[in-house]
Amino acid sequence: MTRQHHFHLDHAGHSITVEARTGRTPEVTLLVDGKEVGYRHQRGADATVLTSELPDDPPQPFELRLDHLCHGTRALTCTLLLDGRELPMPERTAA
Repeated sequence: MTRQHHFHLDHAGHSITVEARTGRTPEVTLLVDGKEVGYRHQRGADATVLTSELPDDPPQPFELRLDHLCHGTRALTCTLLLDGRELPMPERTAA
């Protein structure tokens, strides 16, 4: 079964948003300040990592990890790895 998930975090004046579609062929889109900076579409993947950077001077690299993309019985988790810290990204509920 396919489900849509939206995660969002404001960090250091930047907006980081993740849109994920779970199921047999998961899709993940990463946006920074409303601009698409990463995309992944891979069949059968239960976890994925996307890398990007915050547009600071100098740019600040980060990783984004999503786990449990294929398992509808386990909660999808999204974690931002930035500056050596793991920041859980809260899921936004649909309005």
